[in-house]
Amino acid sequence: MSRFFPRSLLLWAIIIQSLSSIKILSCSSSSLCQHHHIHQQTNRKFEQKTTIFWEFEEESNTWVQVKSPYDLLSCVNNNCTKVGIIEPVNDDYHDDDDQTRIELGQEQDLIKIQGQRKKKVKTDERKIGGLGSRNRISVTKMTDDSIWVTGLSGSIYERFWNGIQWVIAPHELPLQAGYAVSVFLIKHIVLALSEAGILYQMQLSENSQPIWVEFPPILDSSTDIRIKSGAISHDMEKIYFCTKNGLLLELSEINTPRWMNHGKPPGADVAAIVDAPEIRPQVVFTISSSGDLYEFNPSSKPMWKKHIWSQESTHDTTLTPMTSCTAHRRSGPHSDSLFLLTKGGNLVERRLHQRKWKWVVHGSPKDQQFTSMTPVTVDETYTSPFSLFLATNSGSIIEYNISKQEGKKTWVNHMHPPHAKVAKGVSGLQLQMGRHIFPLDDGRLGELHQSKTGGDGVGPTPSVNRRRMSTKYTWSIIDAPESEGWNAEYCTEDRGPLNCISGVKDETNDDQTTTRSFRRRSGNNKGQENYYYLVSTGSKTKDDAFVDRISSVNVDFRLRVMYEGRSFILVTENGISYEFVNVENVWFWLKHEHAVGMNGVVGSYNGSLFLVNENDDLIVGEREGNEFTWINGSAMKKGRRVVGGPPWDVAPSKAQKVTPDDSMFFVGKSGGLLQLTVALKKLKWKDCRNPSNTKIASIIDQEVFRENIVFVVGTDGHLYQYNKVSGLWHGHHQSRHMVLSKQPGTAMRGSPQSLSGSLFMISEDGRLIEYYWNPMDGWGWVEHGSPYPGVTLVGSTGPCLAGNQLFLIGSDGNVYLRYWDQTLWKWSDCGFPSTGNVAGKNRKGEGCIDQEIRVKTREEYHEETENCDPKVAPTRPIPFTENSVIFELNDGRLAEMRRTENLQWVWWRTIGSPTTRCNAVYWNAAAS
Repeated sequence: MSRFFPRSLLLWAIIIQSLSSIKILSCSSSSLCQHHHIHQQTNRKFEQKTTIFWEFEEESNTWVQVKSPYDLLSCVNNNCTKVGIIEPVNDDYHDDDDQTRIELGQEQDLIKIQGQRKKKVKTDERKIGGLGSRNRISVTKMTDDSIWVTGLSGSIYERFWNGIQWVIAPHELPLQAGYAVSVFLIKHIVLALSEAGILYQMQLSENSQPIWVEFPPILDSSTDIRIKSGAISHDMEKIYFCTKNGLLLELSEINTPRWMNHGKPPGADVAAIVDAPEIRPQVVFTISSSGDLYEFNPSSKPMWKKHIWSQESTHDTTLTPMTSCTAHRRSGPHSDSLFLLTKGGNLVERRLHQRKWKWVVHGSPKDQQFTSMTPVTVDETYTSPFSLFLATNSGSIIEYNISKQEGKKTWVNHMHPPHAKVAKGVSGLQLQMGRHIFPLDDGRLGELHQSKTGGDGVGPTPSVNRRRMSTKYTWSIIDAPESEGWNAEYCTEDRGPLNCISGVKDETNDDQTTTRSFRRRSGNNKGQENYYYLVSTGSKTKDDAFVDRISSVNVDFRLRVMYEGRSFILVTENGISYEFVNVENVWFWLKHEHAVGMNGVVGSYNGSLFLVNENDDLIVGEREGNEFTWINGSAMKKGRRVVGGPPWDVAPSKAQKVTPDDSMFFVGKSGGLLQLTVALKKLKWKDCRNPSNTKIASIIDQEVFRENIVFVVGTDGHLYQYNKVSGLWHGHHQSRHMVLSKQPGTAMRGSPQSLSGSLFMISEDGRLIEYYWNPMDGWGWVEHGSPYPGVTLVGSTGPCLAGNQLFLIGSDGNVYLRYWDQTLWKWSDCGFPSTGNVAGKNRKGEGCIDQEIRVKTREEYHEETENCDPKVAPTRPIPFTENSVIFELNDGRLAEMRRTENLQWVWWRTIGSPTTRCNAVYWNAAAS
């Protein structure tokens, strides 16, 4: 027990037993004091309402701070009794040697100050607008040749230098694990953290394949522990985690896990770990959800201490819970600094110099607010300024140079890559000296590097004398994989430049390459130049340009496959929907009743049918036996009216990948893109808006050509894309004379393992247009023209089958096939169905009609009955199976083309429909 000097005891006794009008004035100016009164009540328990006390030392004639815990004694006639105790309230931090000087008698109205502080924090938070936060993105440097990334989509992938080039290796968590938010490497063991707060460890399975295994914290408590974030210690021996309920956990001895729960600060929580033991051994710095800085030291008493601001501080003092940067010997040989960001977007420093702590406010450039900072490793032998790279709310990177000579500070704005911005609130990493990686807002990566020292085509380089390094920085964009909606291909086990372990140069002679090559591009950013960033805007008013689009729903979306090879839907011109069904090898028509007539059928998903009625409402049909239950999707919360949808559903014979994010996209009546989440039949709308310079006319493709990407054509005839993961719009450059029609398009992708493929569209003047992508050339346009002079293409592009065959309808009523024949594109005229060219039950197919059959067909066409017109209508055809296509004829009948065993396409049969006036029995048809 600590003892007072005799006269000190008397002083404390007088203070405790004083009248209620006497105020305690011996509070530190940097503590959170409140005025309180001590009443003359001997039976009242001492109530502590402040945090720091002082006693008057007679020998030195000065006030000395009291160390807690401290007994308060009342002594009368040498009879001392304990009347209270000063407990260690761990909300304030003062180092033993940090002699904070105060002026006694200075009183502050702290309630007023705190109210002003909270009000200012809210104002500062409102100022940080611009980009949205990207909570799932993280980049982690494992080694110089390995970077692990968690993407916007919640996927994990590794960017690895295989000796020849950078390659991408996927490391996805199991589907049931959900989305990943970060990864950690400690003692050659990789851990991943899911958004749900569960840790996973990467292990090798019995067949030597990496798998993720759950790695839960093992604590005495039976409470379910969910982790929020973590930080690896400076010595790479431990990981510190903060949990979703605000606890600090420590993990050491990974092979035989040892977990420790360090709790949380009294009256506060742990929202982020800003520094694992680096500035001071065993000391962990954290930030609470209220924005206060704490330190945890298991060797001190108390273990939790709070770093506070002086009461005179009126600037933004609430800290942002996120990673900080540390620096050593910046203000002297025995100084350490912890750089932090406030919620108002300012840079502040907590500096320890000669065992005294000090706050230093660095602020921010005019009209800029910081959202994250990137740690930079500094060569202490070099006397250049210390630099921090900070991301702003507008998506730029600003370098902050701090000279060792106090007062010399410079802000250098490195801006951002062309048509891309740096992600908000996400730290980057230093790959090497002069090379910095930053996550971009659109899901890709950006490398800010000094001239000639970096870029996507440059691997890890030997260290360079910094005195010889250029001070000029430039940006390179690094592509992301398809999981983020981009074009980086995954590595393979095959021998070659894309090998996942060790790349081998491709020695293939360019002259021997007969297809669009799969060789890698040599340029850093070739292929990225085709994109330009667009701001999205809402469309709240109707546009006359959509009058034609509304009427064309009945042309583009009259037919839709319900079940592959077994049934499809036909919407007639008078608004009635029929289903053509095969039951026990017998085909027949089913009529589906509606209160309001239908314009078209715009989608099918997992047994549900999506139609648009005459009021432009989206009607969702749920099958119950042979009947449907109809739900008005547009009448749901945030529902919209629609005038178009995706041109194709899942390709025939391809397994559908079901995810919690499964969605369908539609064109809104006002010209915006609408997203309807359909997974688990929990329908939820989202307005994806539209590019700022145009409205949307049609959807070209939804996630067939590129996962998570919706390609659309605007009313201006230009091609745009929407990224489902990032929610961003991009435009694609095209020549001024190339104007696309307002009709849907078709995607062609030969193999799911390769991202190479094409989008096919029809131009405004009826020509076939291809927009392709391959790893060597990036994006490129090709004009295929039309089959014959005087023949143009009508309607929209038809289905693509076999990965290289595209069906189109000509203005002459013929079907045309555009196919890739090993070395070049070719046209084939398939004509239209007639008696002479429809394959019967026992007839062998003869392929797309040759000249002799085409002449015979024309002769038979003139002999058709009055109500029959076998030429093909411009209605968009549908792929019924991988070897079958259904067309509509001018007379209302349907016709089917099939691919025979010798891979030739023939007209197989005509199908009478409920509305045709051509002589045919349509109520049932024998299956071929």
